[in-house]
Amino acid sequence: MDISSLRNDFPTMRNNRGVYLDSSCQSLRPDSVIKAILGYYNEYPSCGGRSVHAMGAKVSTAVDEARESLAEFFGTDDPDCYVFCKNATEALNTVAFGLSLKRGDTIVTTDSEHNSNHVPWLILSEEKGTKRRYAKTTEEGELDLESFKECMENGVKVVSVIHASNVTGCIMPVAEISEIAHDAGAKVIIDGAQAAPHIKVDLDKIDPDFYCLSVHKMLGPSGMGVLYGRSEELANLRPLSYGGGTVGLATYDSVKLAPPPDRFEAGLQDYAGIAGTKAALDYLSKAGMGNVEAWDKRLMRQMVGETEDIKGLKLVGPTDPDRRGSVFSFNVEGLSPHDIAMMLDNIDGIMIRSGLHCAHPFFEGKKIEGSARASVYLYNNEEDVSRFSATLRKVAEAFGK
Repeated sequence: MDISSLRNDFPTMRNNRGVYLDSSCQSLRPDSVIKAILGYYNEYPSCGGRSVHAMGAKVSTAVDEARESLAEFFGTDDPDCYVFCKNATEALNTVAFGLSLKRGDTIVTTDSEHNSNHVPWLILSEEKGTKRRYAKTTEEGELDLESFKECMENGVKVVSVIHASNVTGCIMPVAEISEIAHDAGAKVIIDGAQAAPHIKVDLDKIDPDFYCLSVHKMLGPSGMGVLYGRSEELANLRPLSYGGGTVGLATYDSVKLAPPPDRFEAGLQDYAGIAGTKAALDYLSKAGMGNVEAWDKRLMRQMVGETEDIKGLKLVGPTDPDRRGSVFSFNVEGLSPHDIAMMLDNIDGIMIRSGLHCAHPFFEGKKIEGSARASVYLYNNEEDVSRFSATLRKVAEAFGK
């Protein structure tokens, strides 16, 4: 498939709204996703799993079909292993606080986690007295596997790691991590927010106990995420919220929870978002995740090649573009990341991210104050990259040290 031809499927691109290079924060949406969202509101704006009328039945069918698409997309058999939530953050919190960990239980993460996979464990240590170990990453951001193995000694309850970094783009060896952790008797949680939109994720091969992702980073609606869990793990996980939809039967003095996934989906759901989720998965499946990954690499190679001689520019993460995924994080000597981002936007409508990217432990550990970050996706093209590179060069030459 010619990925470049997909650009016209995105209204933002068709309408020349500038150069969008902030997809690691949130992706744009194609026409088919927008149509699916509007289709819910125009054709069957009702609730699922409750009413037996025709519109309610159509909602329930749409929810079931979205779960089936998730199972197919991620290479698993049971659609009921997928729980809808707001984002990867909510999914990670659901697992962290639902495992019923107790004082002295040890959790292993890396030293480069997103706050969504860092702060919940901090709160648990404060409230429950759990312990924490940090596997080290290299200066470029890749996992030091020997450090991870050392962390797994002397009893570990949980391993919770990123699949791909939103700063360096580095991909963690999650299948190997999962095998080592399971051999040690630990449960495995993977933050897949940055990986799921850009590479083929086969959960049967990776073999995690839980996998968390944000649909809004993979062409889907804002406010949509997914928690995958093995059926036996979901059955033993305590929900984060309780109420309508989570209950099989409640009396004045007792409650029997519904089976997964319903027990984790309290109240009415974002049914338009669920319809949009299926449309996003269908779109990515048609594009082919292998093609998406190859296109990311092509644009990263161009971006690194066109900027490597800019004076004062320093990459955060690998210099090899094939190890960066879809993420180009950098600093320019003499300029703050926010200054860079604002000037790129003001000069040529180039939209990037700046700051700590919610990955505070990474920057603290590497002693870096922040970075500017350009991130690409399947709707970007060579012209976008060239405009970014040329404008960045002007900014660095005019205002850099």
